[in-house]
Amino acid sequence: MTDVGTTRARLREAARRTVRDAGLSSGPPLRPTRRARQFDALVALALGIATVYYGIDNVGNVVVREIAPGVEHVVPRPSGPGGLALMVALAVAASGALALRRRHPLAVLCVVTAATLATPQSVMRLTFYAFVIAVYSAAVYSPYRVATLAALPASVVLVGTSGDSVTPIVPNEYIALLILAPMAVAAVGVRTWKLRTDEGRARLSALEHERAEELRRAVEHERARIARELHDVVTHNVSVMVIQAGAARKIMKTSPEDAEEALLAVEAGGRAAMTELRHVVGLLTMAEESEGADGDRDLAGISAELTPQPGLDQLDTLVGRVQDAGLPVDLTVAGPVRPLPPGLELAAYRVVQEALTNAVKHASGATAAVTVEYGPERLRVEVTDTGGRPDPGATTGSGRGLIGLRERLTVYGGTLNTGRRLTGGYRVEALIPLEAS
Repeated sequence: MTDVGTTRARLREAARRTVRDAGLSSGPPLRPTRRARQFDALVALALGIATVYYGIDNVGNVVVREIAPGVEHVVPRPSGPGGLALMVALAVAASGALALRRRHPLAVLCVVTAATLATPQSVMRLTFYAFVIAVYSAAVYSPYRVATLAALPASVVLVGTSGDSVTPIVPNEYIALLILAPMAVAAVGVRTWKLRTDEGRARLSALEHERAEELRRAVEHERARIARELHDVVTHNVSVMVIQAGAARKIMKTSPEDAEEALLAVEAGGRAAMTELRHVVGLLTMAEESEGADGDRDLAGISAELTPQPGLDQLDTLVGRVQDAGLPVDLTVAGPVRPLPPGLELAAYRVVQEALTNAVKHASGATAAVTVEYGPERLRVEVTDTGGRPDPGATTGSGRGLIGLRERLTVYGGTLNTGRRLTGGYRVEALIPLEAS
């Protein structure tokens, strides 16, 4: 039974794809307003009353038409209880179907066409006017372009060829109007389809372009911020190198041992700066802001202005601030702690900061856990929370924070995994490869 159900589901899905790929649908079905539904019901009721009265009034009558001088044509109409029931049923079916002419225009057209074909030629007025309205409704309101363009001519041809030229439904002077009106309606319907399809495609294209532009701006903004922070780290190292080199030059003759220590500090600072530059060169292409680049600025003033960026050694302070905000946090550090490049520590610090900030905003009443694991080849940072209710003042996130974190980790070849936990809450995990020391 399961295989049969699966097969049926696949066949239905294949049929849907076939209809969609063949272009049979030019847009979603029309959702008429309450006023439009009321109008359609009123039209169906009024036409139904008029046609039922017409059938009752003409039951058993005989129509005599003079088709030539001295030549008469007798047209009998249905009579008796059976004839009356037939005419009333056809009138009610054709007129009542018009109540759904906007929601299901093709189905209404099929029902009215069948009723019109079943109507005796002597009382075609029972269903003919409903047929005209059904043709108009299918042309204007049907979302299925190909199906409608096939159904409209077929219905018109069937009804037209089944008529009796001796006993016309309407006076001969209106025949031209009845031919031109459906053509005009069909033309309006095709134009409406085209406009609706073009507008839908334009809206979809605009939404996709807007989304792509928003993501591009978010990435560029985050890259610019990463570039500024890396600039601060590198500038700090270079400033220390300059100060140590100047000190070594001054004491080289009087205190060689102290000068050697200063030069070793210059070497260490240069290695740290090169590590940061090696990560960022070729990846961040946006122009960096020239903060602290003026060569005429006083070195002491530069050193005073530059503040080292936060690292993993400041997680205790960050956790304390979050706990003061009302979110209990458990911090665990596993593995042998060792110094890492400042930019890498900054990226890991930002992961913890962003995850805890989101937990404070969107998981009020929860508890959080931060795990920093120093491995031989990688650094793993994980932040989890147990789930809670959103803070009353919190707004729906735009996802830019996670985009920024991924951009940061990409600089160092790291990855970011996020998602909801099976036991409730949210999990953020960053994996950052470490260079062999």
